[in-house]
Amino acid sequence: MAELTEQARDHVTSRIQRARTAAEAISEYTQEQVDELVTAVAWAVVRKDNAEALARLAVDEGGFGNYADKVTKINKRVTGVLNDMRSVRTVGVVEESPELGLVKIAKPVGVVAALIPTTGPDATPPVKALFALKGRNAIVVAPHPRTQKSTELVVDVMRAACEQVGAPADLVQSLPEPSLPKTQELMRQADLVVATGGAGMVKAAYSSGTPAYGVGVGNAVHVVDETADVADAAAMIVAAKTFDYATSCLADNSVIAHASVYDELLTGLTTGGGHLCSAEEAAALQQAMWPSGGHIPTIEVVAKPAADIAALAGFSIGSDRTFLIVEETGTGPEHPFSGEKLSVVLAVYRYDGEVATAAELVNDITAYQGLGHTCGIHTTTDANVDTLATMTKTSRVLVNMNLNEGAGSPRSGLPFTLSLSCGTWGGNITTENVNARHFVNLTWVARPIEPRAVSEEDLFGEHWQKYGR
Repeated sequence: MAELTEQARDHVTSRIQRARTAAEAISEYTQEQVDELVTAVAWAVVRKDNAEALARLAVDEGGFGNYADKVTKINKRVTGVLNDMRSVRTVGVVEESPELGLVKIAKPVGVVAALIPTTGPDATPPVKALFALKGRNAIVVAPHPRTQKSTELVVDVMRAACEQVGAPADLVQSLPEPSLPKTQELMRQADLVVATGGAGMVKAAYSSGTPAYGVGVGNAVHVVDETADVADAAAMIVAAKTFDYATSCLADNSVIAHASVYDELLTGLTTGGGHLCSAEEAAALQQAMWPSGGHIPTIEVVAKPAADIAALAGFSIGSDRTFLIVEETGTGPEHPFSGEKLSVVLAVYRYDGEVATAAELVNDITAYQGLGHTCGIHTTTDANVDTLATMTKTSRVLVNMNLNEGAGSPRSGLPFTLSLSCGTWGGNITTENVNARHFVNLTWVARPIEPRAVSEEDLFGEHWQKYGR
């Protein structure tokens, strides 16, 4: 690995110092000033000309996803985050509990280092910047070298928006000439790290010595039980799988369908644009996607059109086909289709019996890749939801929804975000959708209250009766 040069360290130190100066300049902002600032930044990003230019550059530079969906993603993610934050107080007293004698006061965390994945140079920087600015922090983003220009473009847009409302442009900065050593130094010097990207980079964030919020591997799994509205399930799966050519970590990677609805679901998926691969095509596809084995698919298939992926594997599909379907039975390294495919390739499984069987299969799939992330279920039976949610090691269980809604949607109460944590299952500190509340420190003020009396009888009475004193 390349070593950090003195010049590279100076680049990082300069950015951090400028960020600290900028953060200090807004440290006394009122809530109204903060909200004016984040509104200006959000509008600058979603404004039609800027959003379209950013989406176009992201596709042209990175080669991932498609232009129309990126415009939609930028708009929905940024406006969703802004709407979520409207009622969130991040300045001064933010919570009072008189009965407990407690008052909580929000304060900035400082300078945030944000790691940006190559598949998300468009919407990820502004979402993280909005969270940071809402807490009166500054942010320095570390672009992926492959999509550096896209990230720098959106940072420039946000810097101009800061100046429009009289705030320092240096509240939002991009690390120049990004490299792994420089990114590691940025994480070391910052006050908080928010890492979105590959498992290696997230692990590096947790190893930086700086407090960090990370995300786990995706590989979301969708269960369709025997009581489901199959047509709706198929529509939701197709929508998530094909949006922006599956750049989202939430896009369905595997579907587990009850035997009684399996064929009907396959019909719905193919009607919706899926190409059901033959055994020969599936074998060729596996070789093309993992030419050297391993668990990460080749970059040549990541977020590419279905026709391009099929051509890489040596077969052709209809011009109206938007994703590929592979029937699967196994999990783990010997069955790579059970992992995160980062592409418009969907694995489908069949299960018999109770939903507990499907839950066990979800755990088997995510134990290979994706532990702690997300699963979903299409059902009309609350008991099946409860079973899946109780049995699986997942941070989010979406019911009768498009799995992309796990990152927030108008019909989901989950916070809008692009950082989906996976708990200790996925090597993360939280299971939450990382949001503005994670970007403030809270000072707890405790005043005396009437003593809360408790007797030994209340605490130990049942134990004494059963086991004696």
